Amino acid sequence: MSRIGKKPVTLPAGVEVKVDGHLVTVKGPKGQLSDKISSLMDVKMENGVLTVENPKPEDRVYSAQHGLARTLIHNMVVGVTEGYTRKLTMSGVGYRAEKKGNVLILNLGYSHPIEMPDPEGITTEVPSQTEILVKGTNKAEVGNYAAIIRSKRGPEPYKGKGIIYDGEKIRRKEGKAGVKK
Repeated sequence: MSRIGKKPVTLPAGVEVKVDGHLVTVKGPKGQLSDKISSLMDVKMENGVLTVENPKPEDRVYSAQHGLARTLIHNMVVGVTEGYTRKLTMSGVGYRAEKKGNVLILNLGYSHPIEMPDPEGITTEVPSQTEILVKGTNKAEVGNYAAIIRSKRGPEPYKGKGIIYDGEKIRRKEGKAGVKK
């Protein structure tokens, strides 16, 4: 039995939800998102509260889909009301970012700068030279684009240089043993 799936999704003011079979469309102040929910689940809208019903609560597959369906709908509601933000921090000598129009330019110690245009529905901001904010309404797309930026120069364990998520801990390694300078 999915505990998350049993929770109802309350809709804040200004959010409209349209359920068309298994296609759920959420419209709010920051935009519109739609997603196809598993055909195993039943989505019902009553009195401003959206519920996902599981026809076979004893089945593990149905139970897993129950929690997933409810979480996907909740993420869409949060996305169109508040939006999602992922913060990246760069550390390393000469590592910096800048924004020109809708293009993110990264200087990461390579012989050339890396230019990344913002994908549709996602914006990037550079509050300082070593910080990048990825913002959008779709949680999966924000996380995916942040991972793509991070992959351009992932953190390395010896000196700690690279691009890391805010709050991420990098396990540091010791250098070569027995080498005297």
